[in-house]
Amino acid sequence: MQSLNKSHFKRLKGWIFDVYPSVPRQMNVWVITEEGKRVHLIDEFEPRIYVSDREKRLQNLFQELGSDISVDCCRFVQKYATPTASEKTEVLEIGLKDYKKCSFLVRRILKAGRYLRYRVHNCDLKPSQHYLYERDIFPLAFVEIEVKQFGLRYSLLDSVESIDYSVPPLRLISLNLHVSKKNRLAAFNESLEKAVLSTAGKEFVIDSGEEKDKLLQIVDTIASLDPDIILTRGGDSFIFPYLARRALVNNVLNSFVLSRDGSPLIAEHKIGKSYFSYGRTFYRAPTRRLYGRIHIDESNTFIWRESGIEGLVEIARSCRVPLHRASRSSIGTSMSSLQNCQAVKDNYLVPRNKHVGEAFKSAYQLLVGDRGGFVYEPRMGIHEGVGEVDFSSMYPSLMSKYNISAETVLCKCCPDSSLRIPELGFNICEKRRGIVPKVLEFAVKKRLSYKKLVKETKDEVLREVYDKRQSALKWILVTCFGYLGYKNAKFGTVDGHMGVCAFGRDALLTASHIAEDRGFKVIHGIVDSLWLKKEGASSEEYGKLAQEISDEVDLPLDFSGLYKWIVFLPSKTHPNVPVLNRYYGVKNDGKLKVRGLEIRRRDTPKFVYDAQREMLNVLASADDSKSFVETIPSALKVVKEYRRKLLDEEIPVWDLIVTKRLSKDLEDYTQKVSQVIAGEQIRTEGFEVSAGKSVRFLFTSAKNKRYKRRVKARELIEESTTPDVRKYISLLYSAASNILSPFYYSPDKVYEYVRGVKCTRLDSF
Repeated sequence: MQSLNKSHFKRLKGWIFDVYPSVPRQMNVWVITEEGKRVHLIDEFEPRIYVSDREKRLQNLFQELGSDISVDCCRFVQKYATPTASEKTEVLEIGLKDYKKCSFLVRRILKAGRYLRYRVHNCDLKPSQHYLYERDIFPLAFVEIEVKQFGLRYSLLDSVESIDYSVPPLRLISLNLHVSKKNRLAAFNESLEKAVLSTAGKEFVIDSGEEKDKLLQIVDTIASLDPDIILTRGGDSFIFPYLARRALVNNVLNSFVLSRDGSPLIAEHKIGKSYFSYGRTFYRAPTRRLYGRIHIDESNTFIWRESGIEGLVEIARSCRVPLHRASRSSIGTSMSSLQNCQAVKDNYLVPRNKHVGEAFKSAYQLLVGDRGGFVYEPRMGIHEGVGEVDFSSMYPSLMSKYNISAETVLCKCCPDSSLRIPELGFNICEKRRGIVPKVLEFAVKKRLSYKKLVKETKDEVLREVYDKRQSALKWILVTCFGYLGYKNAKFGTVDGHMGVCAFGRDALLTASHIAEDRGFKVIHGIVDSLWLKKEGASSEEYGKLAQEISDEVDLPLDFSGLYKWIVFLPSKTHPNVPVLNRYYGVKNDGKLKVRGLEIRRRDTPKFVYDAQREMLNVLASADDSKSFVETIPSALKVVKEYRRKLLDEEIPVWDLIVTKRLSKDLEDYTQKVSQVIAGEQIRTEGFEVSAGKSVRFLFTSAKNKRYKRRVKARELIEESTTPDVRKYISLLYSAASNILSPFYYSPDKVYEYVRGVKCTRLDSF
């Protein structure tokens, strides 16, 4: 590790690893050089915010801020003041001495304009991301840096559009703790028993000496290993706060340094955040970050769990978000950074609040326009020789193709535009490219390149790398459509959101009509996918059809494969009603595709997951519908065997754990459902339980009138704790009947087959 200050004049080549502010007007930059050194550089950076005036009279504010101690300088510049602006206007640029004073200054400016006159821009950009935008660099970009007296000069030797980029070998370690628990749950006031650090197949166990010695040994071990990334499970919520508390108790907090820059761990109590997104409540633990190193909490990161280190690097590079932030941010936040970067590059100011409202619509316009995606109801039961075709990144492609963004839909410069939203008739700008389409064009093109490489690359390791990168970009594209209509999206538009659905419906209908004209029958269709059938049609014929549709609608349509058989399932509560996204089937290449069953749910206990997976594997051996039906008895034997294992106590209690997410705080529930009971048990032990957190528990007596005995929180399970066997057998039969429901197998009938007796009540298990 090496630190360079202003007195050094050097040139070096390497990868930008970490960026963060410290003292006012300074940005810390960590670089991994070509030789493998970790170098600390300091650059001068002055954050800037902008103010526009609806009355275009900013002179009074200019004079008022000239004497403000938090303002370094003021000047008038030309910028596009709003996303919908077609011409640059004069705005006031304010340089800040300290980025921490930004929110205070913003409130003062808004108050001076009585919260109506002035609009403040670029005020909520994170300093590190703002720095990346202004310098036109990105995390893990390969650069040449000239270290000058008053800052750094970058020469970018990389491209954010590159798909064959290289990253330096990153050193990873995992940190795990064992606490001397007096109670059943580990607490901050209990001493450290041992720490285990694992890296590259080696394990370092720290368990000797007093607690103070163990803490300092952790510091020394990390310093000697000098990792780039420290992986934990629960590091944000427990491990790092616990270590800081124990260091404080043992009077070694100032020496407890895990960061590269010498900053000690901070012992402060932080509260996590619960938030609502896409119909679900989530909980995010407060970030415990390091400086010069990256701390990744595997239980507090989405993108790491979905795509690993390769996906994290891809998101950080593409969206220009520092690694530590990219690992914890929602995909929507990362995508917003991508849009903000494009706005800064195009000289548009990023608004503090969304101000593009929805256009007035008549009742008829709402009726025909606000209808979402188009679907064909699936034909329930089993089908042979069905081919699946789907539009690749359909909605993002439509947004890019038709130039849909806040500033382009219903623009004032093109009222007579020939580009119109179907059914609604709204005009779309033809004179300029919107910020959202520019961003999506980049992401769609890059993902398609990765998908092509996945098919063409023979190297297994490299293929996996490309697959994880395209998977990470997939989540950006999945999010972009919903974010277009999000109430707080800076460059979003409700009218554009409705327009994308209209274009999507038109494309799917066109595709289905072409297929039917060629003799194919639509078995099922949902938004961007079609399941088609034509007797005797080969894979080549399906591929030819997909290409014909692609050429007609000018959107990429992929042939996903031909199924040996596929089963479309009914609703659990209404057996005669089909469900759009509940099916399973086996393709000609032997791959099993499943949607809407227990093995796709995160709250399914491992016992049920394993049983259903094994049943599906047995059914997957069938080559057609006839042999499928003949295989059903063999699949039911799997149920019988798992029932026997449960009764004979061969199933570990940990395989019966159920995970449920709390949709609200415990006090807000009116019913004592299982997750609430388990949450109350954990809180009684002195631990925080908030909305959005996942609670794990075991059914112990599911129908007990004394509700506290119905479940046991996972953390409180003891050797004497026994599961409610009847409840788990019921879950097993239900999972089996869900697979076989089109063949008239209810849980009762599964019971009858397994036991060989007539079932009069489900409770008679």
